Amino acid sequence: MDVWNHACQACGSTGNPLTKLSLGKDFFGRPYDRLSPSSDQNPRWYCTTCSLQKQHQRDFRDILAEFNKLRSGFSSELSKADEFRRASLRLYEIRAGLNVPHQISQFLNNRDVTVLMERLNTLTMPV
Repeated sequence: MDVWNHACQACGSTGNPLTKLSLGKDFFGRPYDRLSPSSDQNPRWYCTTCSLQKQHQRDFRDILAEFNKLRSGFSSELSKADEFRRASLRLYEIRAGLNVPHQISQFLNNRDVTVLMERLNTLTMPV
């Protein structure tokens, strides 16, 4: 049997249920399939805590990518007022999750999230 059937592939914990992030929607509602054959031949399995942290990382990357598009003058989901507010709120939620005692994220650090929050605060929110 493969190792992923026994341990989280992020933190290595054993004896916990394991999940994989695969099908669904990204933060902005676009289709998301991490396990499509063309993009990922090696799915990774995570415990509940790491799975949540991985979802935080994915949302952070989605927001960062849209922020970079907006700053570069391209069309961005963040140019919509509701999406801008949702993204800002989600960053606060992610940072709160990173501040939970005794849970070190394998995927994100607090400083990166804080920097993006500060960068978003320098923009004028769309109306």
